[in-house]
Amino acid sequence: MELKQLQNKASKVFLNNLKRDNIEANADYLILKITEELGEFVQSYLVHKKRCRPEKYLPTKKSRREVSKELADVLGIIFVIAKVLKIDIEEALVKKWITREWIKK
Repeated sequence: MELKQLQNKASKVFLNNLKRDNIEANADYLILKITEELGEFVQSYLVHKKRCRPEKYLPTKKSRREVSKELADVLGIIFVIAKVLKIDIEEALVKKWITREWIKK
């Protein structure tokens, strides 16, 4: 699946869930949401690396899955933010990271 297809599908799911829950999908909410998701990702990473209280430890396979799930949430929210702000995230990635067209020289 292409990046734009992933962005559209993930955004549709997320925005439909917000609508269902009567939450306004504005930029402020999404910025707060990505902060929440980043925190959950960091927490799952700490558990995976066993840099937390021992009672939170999980088997490696399960902790890796949790890190993967939380990283997917971060990426999904990034897709939604780009959609709401009308940013072509694929173009931005290419121009910033690949061709480096947006890097000041």
